[in-house]
Amino acid sequence: MTTTPRTARHLLRDREASLILGAVLVSGFGSSATALVAGVWVKELTASDSLAALATAALWAAVPAAPWLGALADRFPRRPLLVATDLAAAALLLLLAATAAPGRLWLILTVLALYGVCGTVHDAAGTALAATTLDPRLLGTFNGLRLTANEGMKLLAPLTGAALFTWYGGPAVALLDALTFLCAAALYTLLRTPAPLPEPRPRHRPRGPLLPPSPTLRALVTAGACTMLLAGVNGASLYAVVDAGLGRAPSWAGVLYAVQGAGSVATGLAAGTLLRRLGERGFAAWGCALFGLGVAARALPGDALVPAGSLLIGAGLPCVLIAALTAVQRETPADRLGVTAGRVHTLLYAPNAVALVAGAGLVAVTDHRVLLAVTGAAGLGCAAVPARGRGVRSGEAEEVPRR
Repeated sequence: MTTTPRTARHLLRDREASLILGAVLVSGFGSSATALVAGVWVKELTASDSLAALATAALWAAVPAAPWLGALADRFPRRPLLVATDLAAAALLLLLAATAAPGRLWLILTVLALYGVCGTVHDAAGTALAATTLDPRLLGTFNGLRLTANEGMKLLAPLTGAALFTWYGGPAVALLDALTFLCAAALYTLLRTPAPLPEPRPRHRPRGPLLPPSPTLRALVTAGACTMLLAGVNGASLYAVVDAGLGRAPSWAGVLYAVQGAGSVATGLAAGTLLRRLGERGFAAWGCALFGLGVAARALPGDALVPAGSLLIGAGLPCVLIAALTAVQRETPADRLGVTAGRVHTLLYAPNAVALVAGAGLVAVTDHRVLLAVTGAAGLGCAAVPARGRGVRSGEAEEVPRR
């Protein structure tokens, strides 16, 4: 490729990058709508809050198995695997639309769990495909735009899904999501440069070191895991901030979600430029610092400070995630991209799920202002992890073999 990776505009001129981003955009719209509606749908069918929460948890049940599921992207051609995964997800959603009923809760939960499996495989295969298809200098900008697409859909899709659910019920949302996956599969089939793949391994096992022997990658993943752990505690305290801190109705949490999403979109658009100027370590360190400041701001009273804190959280949190993902793509050999992406996915997101549960307990016994102040200080401390050492600017590092 000869594209000069200076702005998002340059990236979008790349045909393969545009097709992959288009697939992420359409499938992300449907997935975000389904993620919201799944719990609401089960709540309507069963009138049970705990079962509704279980339905949402089922979507994340595959996260611990991400290393094993990600290894599939190292054993099979990645573009066909993405197409097959999208088609499988569409089929599961059609099954859900046709069979969901109060007496079939087991089937609903099974379908949602399998849907989560498809998403986990898809994430690993998509990460590997981008790394082996695109110019390595484009990866930082690409990962930023991919996050922008996902966050943008999280702002728009839940509203659409909720309205569709209210008017036509859960099956209509499932059908919409199935259609988005069919569109994504069609876009992946248009790619001209499927990633070359080494010979299949005799056994499907994610063996080898947990991460490539890269000090930068290990620092970024460590900082990301710690930050996501703190993000879980921050997320668990949201309704305490809205209620006890601001004296607002619970629905006001939606305003804070929207402000946070706007911050993430802004960071995603600027990620390529910031990675080139700050390096991966510097970009992640600034992100951790912004996140810590944002969480601390939520501990302060005031209708202006809390939304400002949400904006900082939204702007800072994606930095370390984008930096870690870019380092994975840049420093991992092609034949281990899938399993490494799966491992990093687990290392980054499992702490968040654990902290959400632990944070719910902490909020019940601790003043939310104290909890957020401590969490914010810890977030600032996380910035020291990637800050130690010289950052590698996107496109300047030594490339690992891709063939």
